[in-house]
Amino acid sequence: MLMDKDYFQIKQEQAKGYFQALQAQIQQEDFASNLIETLHNYQQTKKRNWINIDNWKHQPGKTFISQLTKTGQLDSYLERSISYIYFRDLGRDITSEAMQKRIAVVTEGVKNYLNSKEQQVPFHVTELYQMAEKESLEEVFFWVSDKLKHVSAILPDGLDKNEAKRKIMKIIAGIVMHEFEELDDELSKETRRKLLDQAVCTGYYYGLTYPLIDDVLDADMLTAAEKKSFAYFIRQTLLTGEVLPVKADDWQNKHWDFISTVHEELSEAFHYLKSCQPEENRQIFLENAYLFFEAQELDRQKRLDNNNYTNEELYTSVILKSASSRLIIRSFKPFSEVENIETNMFYYGIYNQLADDLTDLEEDLANNNVTPYTYFVTYSKQDTGLINPFAMYWSVIYYFIHTLYPGKTEIRDIILDRAINGLKRLKARLGKECYQAFKEQFSFDADFDKALEKIVNRSHNVAFFDKWIRDQFLDTLKQNKQLKIQFVSKMKDIKEQLEEHLTFESKGNALKEAANYSLSGNAKRLRPIMTWIMAKEGLQLPDNLILPLAKSVEFMHTASLIFDDLPSQDNASARRGKQTLHEKYNHATAELTGLWLTQRAVEEQAVIKHQDPNRLLELIAYSTRTTQKMCQGQFFDLHAKGSSLALSELRQLSVYKTSLGFEAALMMPLIIAGESDERKQAVKELAYHAGIAFQIKDDLLDITGDAKLLGKHPGQDQRNNSSTFVSILGKEEAQKEMWKHYLEARKELAKLPDIPFFYQLLDYLILRDH
Repeated sequence: MLMDKDYFQIKQEQAKGYFQALQAQIQQEDFASNLIETLHNYQQTKKRNWINIDNWKHQPGKTFISQLTKTGQLDSYLERSISYIYFRDLGRDITSEAMQKRIAVVTEGVKNYLNSKEQQVPFHVTELYQMAEKESLEEVFFWVSDKLKHVSAILPDGLDKNEAKRKIMKIIAGIVMHEFEELDDELSKETRRKLLDQAVCTGYYYGLTYPLIDDVLDADMLTAAEKKSFAYFIRQTLLTGEVLPVKADDWQNKHWDFISTVHEELSEAFHYLKSCQPEENRQIFLENAYLFFEAQELDRQKRLDNNNYTNEELYTSVILKSASSRLIIRSFKPFSEVENIETNMFYYGIYNQLADDLTDLEEDLANNNVTPYTYFVTYSKQDTGLINPFAMYWSVIYYFIHTLYPGKTEIRDIILDRAINGLKRLKARLGKECYQAFKEQFSFDADFDKALEKIVNRSHNVAFFDKWIRDQFLDTLKQNKQLKIQFVSKMKDIKEQLEEHLTFESKGNALKEAANYSLSGNAKRLRPIMTWIMAKEGLQLPDNLILPLAKSVEFMHTASLIFDDLPSQDNASARRGKQTLHEKYNHATAELTGLWLTQRAVEEQAVIKHQDPNRLLELIAYSTRTTQKMCQGQFFDLHAKGSSLALSELRQLSVYKTSLGFEAALMMPLIIAGESDERKQAVKELAYHAGIAFQIKDDLLDITGDAKLLGKHPGQDQRNNSSTFVSILGKEEAQKEMWKHYLEARKELAKLPDIPFFYQLLDYLILRDH
C-alpha cells in the first residue's frame, strides 16, 4: 500500500490556512478589546462560589480533595475537569445532551473512586495491577512491564529512560481512554478484554516511537549522516507501508548494535499497529503517521541561529505536529461519534503545544530548541514583524470561542478556566519577579494585560483534576525515588554493620574458615536486615539484643544454603557469585560447616541476657522448631524432584524453603519484645505470602535472569527437573500467583508497626532482577 505524498501537502495547506486565520485575528484593531470583552463576559457569568485553593495547594493531596468534598465543590471541580478531557483529548462536543449525560456518569464514577481511596489517588504499581486485574488484563500488564524494562535496557545513557517510560505510559493511558469511550455495555467480558488488551498494546507501540524515533533523532548520539539514514528509513517505511531493512555499512560500529535493536523494535511496532487496524483505516494511519513524522522533521531541522524563518514556517509545523499526533490516535479506531472530532483534534492541538512551549521556555532556550517562544525572545527586537507567541496563544483561544463554538458559554468557560489556571501555575512556579519579566516580555496590549492579570489574581475556581493528578504523580515519583535511595542506602549500611560481626576468628581452624567462606560473597542479607529493622525501628529493642538475633538468623540461613547446594540435594556449583562450599572444599566439610552454623545460631540466642528468661526459652524453642521445619521442607523438596507437584504442595514447599526464614527473621524480635499473639499471627501470614511471592520470583528469574546479577546460573531448576511455579502454572499464571500473594502480604504488613522499609522490601521481592 503506497501512501499518497499529496496528503502532506493537503494538510500543510490546511495548517497554513489556519495560521493565516489566526494571524488575521491578531492583526485586527479590535483583537485585544474583543479579548477583554470575552474575559469580562466570562467573569460575569461564572458562578460566585469560588474555591480559594491557595491555602491548600502546598498541603498533602488528601487535604485538597477532602476540602473540596467538605465545601461541596468536588462535583463541579470533577465535572469541569472531565469535560475538558473529553473536549481536549477526545475531541467531543461537550455541550451535547449525550455528552452531558456521559460526563455526569464518569464524574460520579471518579468521585466514588476517590471516596473509596479516602480522597487520595495512589500511584503505586499495585494500583495499576489491580486495575488490570479487574478487567482480566494481567497478562498485558506483565507484557508491558517487561517491554518497559527492555526499552530502558536498550536506551543509551544519554537518553532519559524515565522520561521515555513516562511518555509511553501516557500514550497507553490516552489510547485506553479512547477505547473505554467506545466500549458497548452489551459486549461479552472476553470481547471487552480483547479490545482493551489491544488498546494497551497499541498505546505501547505508538508510545515507543517517542523514545526510539524522536528522542534518538533529537539527541547527539548519532552522526549527521546516521540521522539522515535513520530518517530515510522511517520516511520510506511510512510511504511504502513496508519496513525497510537497515545496513550495517551505514552506521559506526559503536552504534550498530543499538540501531539494529531499535530497527527490530520499530518493525515489531509498525507491523502490529498496521495489522490491528480495520482495513479501511490503514491508509489513514500511514498518512497521519507520515504527517506527524514530517512535521517533527520540519521542526527538528530548524536552528536557533538562523534568523530567516518566517511566521508561517514557525507556526505551520507546530500546527501540523500537534494535530497529527492526535489524528494518529483517531486512526487506530473508528469512533461512533464523528461530529467535530477531527476538527477539534486538528485545530486545538496548537493550544496545548503553545502552552507546553511556554512552560518549557527556559529549558528550550538552554538547549537552543526552536519554538515560537524561543525564536521570539531571540529575534523580536531585530525583526518587529515576528508574531508574539502569547498573542497567537490567545488567538487560538479566541478562534475556538468565537469561530468554532460561537455562543457556547460552556466551552468558552472551560477553555478560559484552563488558560487562567495555566497562568496561575506558571506564576507560582516562576515566582513574582520572573513572572513579571515574562509578562513584560510577551505583552501585546497593556489594557489586555491588566484585564488578564486581574482575572488571574481573582479567579480561584480554575483548578483541574488532571493537573492535580499530574502534580501528585510527580510528587509520588520524587518520593518513591527518595524512598528507594533510602532503602538501598539502609540495606547497604545495615549489611556493612552486620558483616563486621559475621566473620569468625579462624586461627587455622578449617571449619571456621569454611564458615567464613560461606558467609562471605555477594549475599543480600535480607533476613538479618529484616530482623535488624523490626527490632530497632519497629520494637525499639536495645542494641545488645539486636545483633545476636540478626547473626542467629543469618547463620541459620547460610547453613540452609550450604545443605541445599550439596550434590546429594540441588547439586549447585555457584552461590553468592562464587563456587559453592562443597566445590571449594569437599562434601564432608560442607556438611559439617552447615551443622556447625546451625548450632552457632542457637548459641547466639542462648547468650542473650534478658530479664525474662521465659522469652529466651520461647525464642530458642521457636528457632529450633523452625530449623526442623526447614529440614522437613528440604526433605520434601528432594523427594519431589522428578515428580509433578500439585499447586498446594508447591506452596507448602515454598513455605518450608522461604517463608519460614522470613517468619523467623521477624518473629524472633517479636518474641523477645513480648508482642501480642495478634501481631505474631500477622507475621506468620505476612511471611507465608511474602515467601511464596519471593519463591515465585526466583522461579521466574531462573528462566529470565542474568547469571552475573543472580550469582548463579539460570536454568538450574529445569536441569534438576524441579517442579516450580513456572513449570506447573506457566509464566503468566505464575506471575498472577506471585501478585496475589504479594498483595496479601501488603495487607498483613499493615497490621504491624508502620515501617516504610518493609513496604519497600516487599516491592523489592517481586520487582528485583536478581
